Amino acid sequence: MKADCGSLIKKVYEASVNYLQILDENGNVDAQLLPKELDDRKIIEMYKFMCLARAMDAKTLSMQRQGRAVTYGPLVGEEATQIGSACAMRKNDFFVPTFRQHGVYIVRGLPLDKFFIYARGFEDGVSKTENVGATPEIVPVSTQLPHAAGIAYAKKFKKEDSAVITYVGDGGTSEGDFYETINFAGLFKVPLVLIIENNQWAISVPRKRQSAAETLAQKAIAGGVPCIQVDGNDVIAVYKATADAISNARNGPTVIECVTYRMSMHTTADDPTKYRSDSEVEAWKPKDPILRVRKYLNRKNLWNDSLEQQMNDQNSKLVDDAVAKAEAFRMDPKAMFENVYSFMPDVLKEEEDEAISSNFWQ
Repeated sequence: MKADCGSLIKKVYEASVNYLQILDENGNVDAQLLPKELDDRKIIEMYKFMCLARAMDAKTLSMQRQGRAVTYGPLVGEEATQIGSACAMRKNDFFVPTFRQHGVYIVRGLPLDKFFIYARGFEDGVSKTENVGATPEIVPVSTQLPHAAGIAYAKKFKKEDSAVITYVGDGGTSEGDFYETINFAGLFKVPLVLIIENNQWAISVPRKRQSAAETLAQKAIAGGVPCIQVDGNDVIAVYKATADAISNARNGPTVIECVTYRMSMHTTADDPTKYRSDSEVEAWKPKDPILRVRKYLNRKNLWNDSLEQQMNDQNSKLVDDAVAKAEAFRMDPKAMFENVYSFMPDVLKEEEDEAISSNFWQ
């Protein structure tokens, strides 16, 4: 008699990933999903932040092309992911950025001149970010994630009512740092919100060549971490997903994949026309995160061309004043030494003394 082996195979785990959109491309809102605290005033505030972020972006790109700023990673097209998540943060929350979270910084209160000081190549701009609750910008791919998990662990250990929000690109989810962070965060149930800014391109590598996973959010499942995929060009959906994750942070981490698009180059050292088609970029233009909020506000008679022009004029003045202040900035040669370690080792002090005595910076 043959043994029945079918009973030896059974399903032990099954999971799915939900997708969230509240504000569509035509400016229509799902009222049932709209967070109660997001009244018209708050939505207008988020719209203004997104427009300011884009104005800063355009100015910095122009400055870089003129030799007045260093290599820069534009954020155009990704404003909803950044502003939506930043506006959901509470004052006592903390965030750990990549090199593209300019929008998050301005919502959290970083003075605009500080941003432009950093854009001109001086770390003084973001070396001291205690007042905005953040680390400085971190450029190497995914290396910020273990830092964020460690900070979240410290906050849990200290029993602080605070969440840590961190960001990573689609390419960064292929790095070991990403998986180590997910594993650690899931195991120790730390208050971490990890936002995947899936802008479809990791420099010149497209999303389809980056991972065989149907969603990037599902990578969290293996670490026992809840996840959700969000329309990253929908500022309201991003806000809600982040607010919900922060609210649940006391119970453990969450991964949010924001599906958006990088409308510009990876950085100013990159030429996207070498690897992607104009038709692809054109297909994403109707999904513009700022355009859809403007449609919503217009439909509700909350915005008009006069208010738009007034806002644009104000943003231009804010940006120009900040740039003027940043270009008047003169570096302190000690800054490059003081922000390396929590204390000054003798060998570094010797280098500092030598640098100052040589007057190399003048």
